[in-house]
Amino acid sequence: MTNLIRYSTQLYSELEAETGLATGWMQCGSVTVARTEDRMTMLLRTAAAARAQGVEVDVLSPQEAGDKWPVMQTDDLKGGLWMSGDGKANPTDLTQSLAKGARQGGAQVIEGVKVTNILTREGRVTGVVTDKGTIEAEIVVNCAGQWARNIGLRCGVNVPLHSAEHMYIVTETMQGVTSDLPVLRDPDGYIYFKEETGGLVMGGFEPEAKPWGMDGIPDKFEFSLLPDDWDQFEILLENALIRVPELETAGVRKFYNGPESFTPDNNYLLGETPELKNFFVGAGFNSMGIASAGGAGRALAEWIVEGEATSDLFAVDIRRFADFNNNPTWLHDRVKETLGLHYAMPWPNRELDTARPFRRSPLYDRLAAKNAVFGSKMGWERANWFAPDGTTPETVYSFGRQNWHDAVAAEHAAVRDGVAIFDQTSFGKLLVQGKDACAQLNRICAGNVDVEIGQTVYTGLLNSRGGFESDLTVLRLKAQEFLLITGSAQACRDGDWISRNFSEDAHVFLTDVTSSWSVLAVMGPKARDVLSKVTKADLSNDGFAFGTCQKIDLGYATVIANRMTYVGELGWELLVPVEFAAGVYDDLMGAGAEFSIRDAGYYALDGLRIEKGFRAWSRELTPDITPLQAGLSFAVDFDKPDGFIGKEALLAARSDPEHMHRRIIQLVLKDLDVQLWGGEAVLCDNTEIGEVRSAGYGHTLGAAVALCDVHTDEKITRDFLTMHSFEIDVAGKRFAAKAYLQTPYDPKAARVRM
Repeated sequence: MTNLIRYSTQLYSELEAETGLATGWMQCGSVTVARTEDRMTMLLRTAAAARAQGVEVDVLSPQEAGDKWPVMQTDDLKGGLWMSGDGKANPTDLTQSLAKGARQGGAQVIEGVKVTNILTREGRVTGVVTDKGTIEAEIVVNCAGQWARNIGLRCGVNVPLHSAEHMYIVTETMQGVTSDLPVLRDPDGYIYFKEETGGLVMGGFEPEAKPWGMDGIPDKFEFSLLPDDWDQFEILLENALIRVPELETAGVRKFYNGPESFTPDNNYLLGETPELKNFFVGAGFNSMGIASAGGAGRALAEWIVEGEATSDLFAVDIRRFADFNNNPTWLHDRVKETLGLHYAMPWPNRELDTARPFRRSPLYDRLAAKNAVFGSKMGWERANWFAPDGTTPETVYSFGRQNWHDAVAAEHAAVRDGVAIFDQTSFGKLLVQGKDACAQLNRICAGNVDVEIGQTVYTGLLNSRGGFESDLTVLRLKAQEFLLITGSAQACRDGDWISRNFSEDAHVFLTDVTSSWSVLAVMGPKARDVLSKVTKADLSNDGFAFGTCQKIDLGYATVIANRMTYVGELGWELLVPVEFAAGVYDDLMGAGAEFSIRDAGYYALDGLRIEKGFRAWSRELTPDITPLQAGLSFAVDFDKPDGFIGKEALLAARSDPEHMHRRIIQLVLKDLDVQLWGGEAVLCDNTEIGEVRSAGYGHTLGAAVALCDVHTDEKITRDFLTMHSFEIDVAGKRFAAKAYLQTPYDPKAARVRM
């Protein structure tokens, strides 16, 4: 997202020269201040990450922050950040300048038109019906702001948005406020300031927002405002008076209350919709609109032209949501919290609290009774960790070790030394069937899925650039029936990617069966011992080899057992029909009692997989990273008949001497007490070369472990890692690390084949 904002800044600075119309753009810089030590730690982390991305940023003392923004009082501050490249623009002037530039490029802008319907045929958009006539179109882009959800509903497309009131004031002229005054953000007070005609604009993002438009958005509301609400605004005004005491005597020229639309996670929506081909969305920008619009517009245009996103846009991809996220009651309750996320403390592993629980596994009540502390992903309530008896099952956030560290260490040890069970019901599951299923999947997957029935294949789904659109596991159940297991957040996106790449005349069908199956993962050296007590199946290496799946009896249930692991130990993932899940869980816990079986959560799972060096999509694996760079060449079959999507790009990359200047590497800190969270800057010989993409504490290795995306001026090899020194910047402090291309924990993967 940083690159999109950077492009916006560049575009706005050059737009007046191109169009002849002023944009009001001024590169005045910005100051962000911290009232607390935790906020200052966050700013220091932000500074390190920004530098790694080439963004100029300076850490300020309270006095230096006051020098940059002399209108504020600084007695309560811990420090701040200065970003010289930030600026501000006049929204009206900027819009007019962009519109003129579009006209110069051949676009036609028609104002005052009401869209009454979206035309479709055979799953594609064909045009729009307006109150002034019908327009046929091969491509339609829904940028209707807070009306975008309603427009989507007219053609069966889900655009999960809900409006909330957003308020700010504009003061009369104030002493000391100059036209070049930087933008000021005070997130601990939920407020921001910027100069306007000699006075201040002061607004903010209160922790509990006020939803609006529950009965629909009026058609003619685009230039209208809502009534003043000083009670709702009070928390912002109180904090503004702390920061700028002179506001108490300043006149208020205008109180503005205009609704904006917000998404369930506060990131905007971009891209082609999964429900309707050639129908694109760009909506939900709210207060990020100006900063993001230029880059988002370019990204959307490139997506339309190229037929796929040209960079990693998952954070804003509309396919990160599903139809159930468009429920209006759920959106109403969630938006109360998401508006405030603009300035809420971005704690590591921070979970949203509103509109929960949403989706629940059949084991939810059982796990809750065992002190499970739940997080949420794709709406699923998932056990993050289990609080010991006699303690409060609640996560206490911090930038250091959080209160679950020791509990997760015990879960981690159980998996490495004994046996544990994970409820992974939230996994996405896609069933692909039809007489052309094998041929179609084999062209879409980089690995060869044309294997014997009962075999399991780990593979990437690649784009035309050779980058990862996803990674998943393919179980061949029958000659033309495949079950795909993917990440919790990926079912909608993966299903869309695969379906769009089916040949139009192919006899093949994809069905999302996520809600039909629970997944219980039994992992650890004693996993075979536990399972053998509840099944008659032969679980020996000869009877059930690694990388295979079978239907087996398990107590009264019949399940699909998949011998695969995401933690680097002996284990089976059990796909259980949801109606049998509770019984299977009870049987496993009963059979495992003599082996000290225990529950384990997603914090342990993530730490185990990072320690083992296993990659995760949207972390290490992105549309911009290839299997060669990720160390996953083993999962690509260059020789299979008919090739695969992305093959030509990968072949070119193999012969490109610079391609392996970028790689995913593993770093293990030498200081055993430091906590990593992800997003930290990585340095090689004192120079920033990348960032931590995933991090966790490797309890077996006894130190924090990171999987990092790094880019250097030479080929990254084992010799390169040995010859250079590596550090990770943790909130301004650097810590030495040892670098690996292959994990030091069981590098030959002997334990998974025990």
